[in-house]
Amino acid sequence: MDYQIYKSFKEISDDVKKEIIDFLYNHLDQYRDNKEDIEKAIDFALGKSCDLGGFVLKGESGGETAGVVVVNRTGMEGYIPENILVYIAVDSKFRGKGYGKQLMNEAIKHAEGDIALHVEPDNPARYLYEKLGFTSKYLEMRYAKS
Repeated sequence: MDYQIYKSFKEISDDVKKEIIDFLYNHLDQYRDNKEDIEKAIDFALGKSCDLGGFVLKGESGGETAGVVVVNRTGMEGYIPENILVYIAVDSKFRGKGYGKQLMNEAIKHAEGDIALHVEPDNPARYLYEKLGFTSKYLEMRYAKS
């Protein structure tokens, strides 16, 4: 797989950004967010909306986008992981062939510091994360103000 990594909004064209947003929206399946939220996460990763940044990793196979990862920096070094994996998606025609593992290994290589992620209990990607060494340290609880 060939990789493109984007760490700044200056490194990515509007067309490529739109392609990545559409790819994530179409391949996150039942775990997808709306396109506006996906764009916010990408803008954060590219340092457009804040100084923390992160990166967007795009994997290609045979000239086609096989998968995309979005990682945001937390800015909270020392007491929570420095990075949060916001999105990973693999095109359905590339699933079950190790592309998700390759993308995650490449993302881990580029991340500076530890990585946290949220995964639904029924998401099959959970097993990939466990194989890569991710552990479930906490039960997440949220309070949403109305």
